Amino acid sequence: MTRIRSYSLLSLLLALGAATLSGCASKGPSVTEWDGLVLQPGTRLGAVFIKPGADLGAFKRVLLDPVQISFASDWNPRRANSTAARLTPADITNLKTGLAELFRETFRAQLERSGYPLVDTEGPDTLRVTPAIINLYVTAPAAATSGGRSRVYTASSGRMTLVVEARDSVTNELLARAVDAQSGRSSGGQLSWSNAVTNNADARRAINVWAAALVRGLDGVTGKPVPPEAAAEAAAPAS
Repeated sequence: MTRIRSYSLLSLLLALGAATLSGCASKGPSVTEWDGLVLQPGTRLGAVFIKPGADLGAFKRVLLDPVQISFASDWNPRRANSTAARLTPADITNLKTGLAELFRETFRAQLERSGYPLVDTEGPDTLRVTPAIINLYVTAPAAATSGGRSRVYTASSGRMTLVVEARDSVTNELLARAVDAQSGRSSGGQLSWSNAVTNNADARRAINVWAAALVRGLDGVTGKPVPPEAAAEAAAPAS
């Protein structure tokens, strides 16, 4: 049985690297146990690890930490012959800020629609969720100075990987961890127009997948009936 030593989420990302975690999410994990958490079979995410015997059914609320975002090591915002060459530090900050806001907005909507309110304080019925988006690669990011006059054609809008931890908000006990990679739309090798609108739509789709997976997991441990549309989605082949 392969094990991974215990790290905080940030130091773990630095120690293992985005490529390792992305490979775990997209090609099938090479580990079966992680910080005492055991790999779960048959999940819709790349890899889900849960603490054996953890009582997750007591949690009715979610304390969602701000998402941490880091770019892929091979993403160069100033490389030649690219719209990214026009990005300023402010553009890059705005890109990360916009993605973080979209992430929280999407998770809040999915959770609260399913009866799991977001709260700002710890509590005995509150699950603390700490997310990080790593390996972020945006193929055609929009620069503030571009003026919308140029078009960029790509086969994909990019990729990103989610690493998320769930803890008891009072005791800080680690209960679960998940890793999943998502890519932008595929055009079958054909080039299509990429811009801020299509990038945002692809990011929203990926985050919706992650938020829906968290809701399904909470529903499963609390015994809440799964809505017919969610059951149909869970039964469909993963994209």
